[in-house]
Amino acid sequence: QVQLVESGGGLVQAGGSLRLSCAASGRIFSNFAMGWFRQAPGKEREFVAARSRGGGNTYYADSVKGRFTISRDNAKNTVYLQMNSLKPEDTAVYYCAAADLHGTPVSPSRYDYWGQGTQVTVSS
Repeated sequence: QVQLVESGGGLVQAGGSLRLSCAASGRIFSNFAMGWFRQAPGKEREFVAARSRGGGNTYYADSVKGRFTISRDNAKNTVYLQMNSLKPEDTAVYYCAAADLHGTPVSPSRYDYWGQGTQVTVSS
């Protein structure tokens, strides 16, 4: 029903910035809340940021508040994660996810669709 494809990952030095993109297809993008998660080697997948359907509400993990910004362009069926002041501990595979519900869910189990992930590596 929904396909998500992430892009924009790469290698960046600590203190640098990256912008991840998640392009959606399959149905009307604006009907879904969108989230970003990340998973480092040997660790659980963790919540990063979410934006409600329509884009009116956002929620961030404490670890990224003030540094990351989630946004969406419904006309382009795309959600973004702007990452500034990157730290080595931000290194992970980042996943885009879509939830067919209201609000800004933080649990992976609340999301219905997932992208394949994009690697972000922050060097010291």
